[in-house]
Amino acid sequence: MKYLILSSFICASIPLAKSAASADEPIEQFQIAKNIKCEGSYAHHLQGICVDDDAIYWSFTTQLVKTDLKGKKLNQIPVVNHHGDLCHLDGKLYVAVNLGKFNDPQGNADSWVYVYNASDLSFVAKHETQEVFHGAGGMSVQDGNFFVVGGLPDGVQENYAYEYDQEFKFIKKHVIASGHTLLGIQTAAFANNRWWFGCYGTPKILLVTDAKFKMIGRFEFDCSLGIVGVRNGKLLSASGSCNKKDDCRGSGRIAVGSDTSGIQYTVSK
Repeated sequence: MKYLILSSFICASIPLAKSAASADEPIEQFQIAKNIKCEGSYAHHLQGICVDDDAIYWSFTTQLVKTDLKGKKLNQIPVVNHHGDLCHLDGKLYVAVNLGKFNDPQGNADSWVYVYNASDLSFVAKHETQEVFHGAGGMSVQDGNFFVVGGLPDGVQENYAYEYDQEFKFIKKHVIASGHTLLGIQTAAFANNRWWFGCYGTPKILLVTDAKFKMIGRFEFDCSLGIVGVRNGKLLSASGSCNKKDDCRGSGRIAVGSDTSGIQYTVSK
């Protein structure tokens, strides 16, 4: 199987406001970086990443961080626990948030999407997404609609993507015949008519589906802390570590589609 990725440099493949020509210089710098490190350390681990023309956005569970394309911190705000994966649309950040229990078979989650201005990280609004039964943990955008993914109890052999319009009116629950993944799906990105889902586990799992959530492949690749499409057939995959209390860090590496592993890094660290 071959995967051709032609997504734009934006969270969930949303088209850029700037033309490719006007953005060539920062995009080229971004592509050749071996390992983009987010400046600073945080109390909780990285949950997701998102980008626009000028910045990378990092969700560290209780801190939302904005950096430039080289990882230099521009802004940071505290946020409620648990902020998960995020995406960008029209100058705003949309973050999957759960205020209840994850992965509970009885559905004792409390699922929301919180909205922030990308420019200064100021809070805009929040929307209930209680249909996300096991806890909202990740999200992305496809053709103007939002898709929220999240937790999963033990033993369930499929995952779910919950579709909302731009007013967060619930549209549909999509079933992904993925087999069981530990704690569900953590991160999501839509790129070149493909869905890319990062999952926990030993080893970590990448799910790839078509635009209608039909399975294309299940691979051993870790993008459980963030995945997003970038220019020129590339992806940005996040990683992170927590060395001690209040010392969690995040980074990103450029990757491409792979026949054997779903995704592979373009250069070593």
